[in-house]
Amino acid sequence: MSDIRIFAGKGSERFANRMCDYLGVNLGKSTTITFSEGNIYVKVDESIRNSDVYIVQSIGRNPNDEFVELLFWIDAFKRASANSVTAIIPYFSYAKADKKDEPRVSIRARVCADCIESAGADRAIMMDLHSAQVQGFFSKPVDHLYGQKLLCEYARRLGIVNDDLVVVSPDAGFAKRARLFANELGCNVAIGDKVRAAHDENAKVLEIIGDVKGKNCLVVDDFTISGGTIVDVTHGLVDKGARNVFAFLSHMVLSADGVRRIEKSPLKLLVSTDTVDLNGVVKSDKIRVISAAPLFAEAVKTIHDRAPMAYMFGHLPERLFELSFGGAVEPIALD
Repeated sequence: MSDIRIFAGKGSERFANRMCDYLGVNLGKSTTITFSEGNIYVKVDESIRNSDVYIVQSIGRNPNDEFVELLFWIDAFKRASANSVTAIIPYFSYAKADKKDEPRVSIRARVCADCIESAGADRAIMMDLHSAQVQGFFSKPVDHLYGQKLLCEYARRLGIVNDDLVVVSPDAGFAKRARLFANELGCNVAIGDKVRAAHDENAKVLEIIGDVKGKNCLVVDDFTISGGTIVDVTHGLVDKGARNVFAFLSHMVLSADGVRRIEKSPLKLLVSTDTVDLNGVVKSDKIRVISAAPLFAEAVKTIHDRAPMAYMFGHLPERLFELSFGGAVEPIALD
């Protein structure tokens, strides 16, 4: 793996270092400076001529700055004569803007895809896009990873997978993905009826469709920003007689207010990956973060070895789970 060259954008240094630890390589040397007026400067501090380069940058907490920095990195690598440049984007927040659902709006995910390719990226790796159609916005290859295997295995090791478990989708839009979780865990599905009245982070869950009385409920979703939907559906499930409610997410972009909202709710535990670096925001006994970095590292290894990605998903090594979970997982007590 010594010939793999991984670099990190400012927003994903911890994530990239975890990838490097898994692969046994050193993180590439680079410099990022944000000047007082907001201009961003990037520099590659080592030769990458004729190398296959992987640049890791989530677009989440500060999406506009992180996105522009990613473009500058891709351009810098191409101008430094890299053989290929792969953009690793653990969380691509603009994937939510995937359609023209009202007049006179931009399909922002498509604009971002065009910019990434125009800057010179030869490939992209992402995880749990808001909708899979975003892959089609790119003309270059996009490897779409799924956090489902990580999350389901963590649920098993927590000891919450049994005959009383029901997987819950917070809305109809995520029902298909929830069914995949339920199939892997061998349980039933319930669906929340959610509406969003405006362009904000406040949605309302009106009803729960499915039998959850006396059940342990596992709410699954791709991301949360305010925690509002998760808390709302948790209250709805408790009102319907659910015993314990857990939430498992692919991405978490919580603010301090969102953390407090989770802590005050009847939610027993929220689990998410580390695709967004929250920089110490999350400090709660109700929230656990597992790492998706080993999964991305395994994908890089697979691509670098010119092996099929489909094989990787069926043969994830035990070491990957151990590093993702930070060692042994202590089972959680059920009420």
